[in-house]
Amino acid sequence: MNSLRKNIIAIAIAALVLLVGAPWLYINVIKDDAPSRLTLDTVVATTPDTVVSPDTTSVVVPDGIIGTWTIGPESLAGYRVKEILVGQSTEGVGRTSSVSGTLEIVDNSVTTAEFTVDMTTLKSDSAKRDAQFSGRIMDTATFPTAIFTLTSPIVLPANATTGEKFSTTATGDLTLHGTTVAVTIPIEAQLTNGKIAVQGTINIVFADYGIPDPSIGPIKTDDHGDLELLLVFGR
Repeated sequence: MNSLRKNIIAIAIAALVLLVGAPWLYINVIKDDAPSRLTLDTVVATTPDTVVSPDTTSVVVPDGIIGTWTIGPESLAGYRVKEILVGQSTEGVGRTSSVSGTLEIVDNSVTTAEFTVDMTTLKSDSAKRDAQFSGRIMDTATFPTAIFTLTSPIVLPANATTGEKFSTTATGDLTLHGTTVAVTIPIEAQLTNGKIAVQGTINIVFADYGIPDPSIGPIKTDDHGDLELLLVFGR
């Protein structure tokens, strides 16, 4: 009887070690690290299309920045969600370059702007996560796009044309999962290489958009995640 009890205890301990150890091994040894957050440093910070004014230290853009700018193929959008697998923490990150849109600059303000993300093309490092994202969670067959529309002008600072990074906010309507919510996105921007690069991150509470809890089985998530953007506008 003592031998049987010892065997049962040994099996229970082995199962516990396997339950905790396997996720740890997968997350810390096998699984690739989540991609770093998007930053303006992703865009090469050179400005060959600009010249330095002889009487100032400012960079003068020959054609100016007034007019319409269009999102280019360098742009990225995606999500970042914290995941807990049997006590082990990791991040789920999905991204796509299928982003389109424009912005209009009049005088010293961005007067209109809109971008659309093709949600059906978002991919992570896990086919199983992607299947859950496109199906049960975001239902991209029904809601294939996410759209942001600027509702308040963005007044550009004096250094907007100097090639320096500057911070501001973009206030508008974000439509996600078929639900539109008024949001303000903190952004950092820079005129670089004749293009306007804009990076922004906004925390999304899933319930605000009618998005179901992404948790499934042993994988638990927070009730919120980040929408990450790196938009590169050219013309």
